[in-house]
Amino acid sequence: MTSTAVLRSYFAISGVYTLSASLIWGVNTLFLLEAGLDIFGVFIAGAAFTAGNVLFEIPTGVVADTVGRRASFLCSVSILSVGTLAYVGIPYLAWKPLLPFTVASVFLGLGFSFYSGALEAWLVDALDASGYEGELDSAFSRGAMVSGAAMLIGTVGGGLLGQLDLGLPFLARSGLLALAFVVALLWMRDLGFDARPLRLRTLRRELANVAKAGIRHGWSQRSLRLLMLAAAVQTGFIIWGFYAWQPYFQELLETDAVWFAGVIASGVALSTMLGNAVVDWFARLCGRRTTLLLWAASIQTLAAIGIGLSPSFPLALVCLLVVTSTMGVIGPVRQAYIHKMVPAEERATVVSFDSMVANVGGVGGQAGLGYLAKVSDYATGYVAGGAVTVLAIPLLLGIRSLKEDADQIIGKAGKKSPCAAQGLAFVGAVDDKTHTAEAGA
Repeated sequence: MTSTAVLRSYFAISGVYTLSASLIWGVNTLFLLEAGLDIFGVFIAGAAFTAGNVLFEIPTGVVADTVGRRASFLCSVSILSVGTLAYVGIPYLAWKPLLPFTVASVFLGLGFSFYSGALEAWLVDALDASGYEGELDSAFSRGAMVSGAAMLIGTVGGGLLGQLDLGLPFLARSGLLALAFVVALLWMRDLGFDARPLRLRTLRRELANVAKAGIRHGWSQRSLRLLMLAAAVQTGFIIWGFYAWQPYFQELLETDAVWFAGVIASGVALSTMLGNAVVDWFARLCGRRTTLLLWAASIQTLAAIGIGLSPSFPLALVCLLVVTSTMGVIGPVRQAYIHKMVPAEERATVVSFDSMVANVGGVGGQAGLGYLAKVSDYATGYVAGGAVTVLAIPLLLGIRSLKEDADQIIGKAGKKSPCAAQGLAFVGAVDDKTHTAEAGA
């Protein structure tokens, strides 16, 4: 299997997966509100989903690192399909909705934790085995653009379906997840990875090994520890902010229409794709990954606060799209940095561990900002949440000061790209003589 075939398979699998997932992204909060939850309950359910990610990251990481990356992915889409159907059925029960939605959300968290890290690790292993000579940043950014296009279609389609019935996007999502299962079953092969059997008597040892590997190859490396802590800070706001705009923008627009949520979510997809697209261009201008991360994090903080301070819908929307475009930059660069720091056999483990740490921030952010939105308003939540993300900046500066090889982006000619000479002097000024505070990490 050639590297080109590997990339095509990756794009197809991640595209179908994202298409299925994104059908509900524009209407999820509206669905839960209609089902009987208040805004705090919505984010308690969201925090339960994120807590499920945290709880199951290590056990599901065992599956990815023993049975195989494909097996883990197939488990993910199967569980997510069933959990999505459960969401649709809950409003028809005679129970109070918070507890069943919380339980279903934890189940969905289990499904997503099977996905977390598995597809990325499969891609990197398969590219190595097929002789890929390009940079991982490029592969991840192109994959993110494919996912962004799928998200564009999914969010618009979900909004239109939701205008008819808010349960329809969930039903369509379950069907597409079944399609993702078939695509992965046919095209996803564990290249460059030697699977081994997972037995009940060895499960405890495997769990311990995975936990130790995540700590040894991830948390124990200072640069990765700082990167994970920065992600936890940012994720605490990003998850809440992504779902809070749905009712918040309804307030600003003074409308209860559902279709507009799909249109705005499509704008989010386009802005994320724009962020993905500029990664290669900025990488040619500046050869350090921390430069891109620092610029994106700084802009993200200002724009996040701007959402809450905006006096009108158009300005708030622009600020939201700026935030999501910075996410499009940060994602591929972080992925490439992590994979450059971690040995091949531990990639899925460390990526899962990274996701677990980030999601700890997501649990706290959703619960805390959800409560703040309930007792105050959404605008206050955006200002407070955006202000907290500034804490990621000294953590990223700490990574920069370590001067790891993974921080350098090497071009095809084998040369490091000049940074300050291309006008990015603000971050370039943080040079070899600078050792900023690293938040005690």
